[in-house]
Amino acid sequence: MAEWQDTMERLVRDRERALLSYAFLVCGDASKAQDLVQDALVRTFSRERKGLTVVTAEGYVRRSITSVYIDEYRRAQRWQRVQHLFREEEPSRDPVHAVEAGSDVHAALATLSPRERACVVLRYFDDLTVPQIARHLGLAEGTVKRYLADAMGRLQLALGEIDDENEQTTVTPPRASGKGNDHEDV
Repeated sequence: MAEWQDTMERLVRDRERALLSYAFLVCGDASKAQDLVQDALVRTFSRERKGLTVVTAEGYVRRSITSVYIDEYRRAQRWQRVQHLFREEEPSRDPVHAVEAGSDVHAALATLSPRERACVVLRYFDDLTVPQIARHLGLAEGTVKRYLADAMGRLQLALGEIDDENEQTTVTPPRASGKGNDHEDV
């Protein structure tokens, strides 16, 4: 058996669940996550890479998962701009289906753009630093910071105040002001 086949088999056998979980966090759909992992495995092992270990292969696959997701999102956006030229409009869907979205976090993540979502997943799931995320996605550090700030703002609107153990920010709730209250409640 070729070395790459052995590496791929060990990766799938030992880390498939972790890769599927990661892909689910990126895209938010279980069946789409399976497709992302499959596409990422094909991208990673379609060409020979010398000295590829299970650990390095997992890194390649994770990066491919985010790249494939962003590429597919862009492709879908381009198609939406021209699809009306090729077919009639579909009847509007029942808004009740949107209510059945699932958990609050899942619904909140769905409101983010693909880049924002990828940055949030890499930061808070993979626990990468801003420079690491920038290298991973091929972006400038300032751009990553902007995506994270915008995403956290949207997530806070959807979920409420988010406590971040990694950040050193403290939020102090405003005090109620009232006439004649010169002391603080203990």
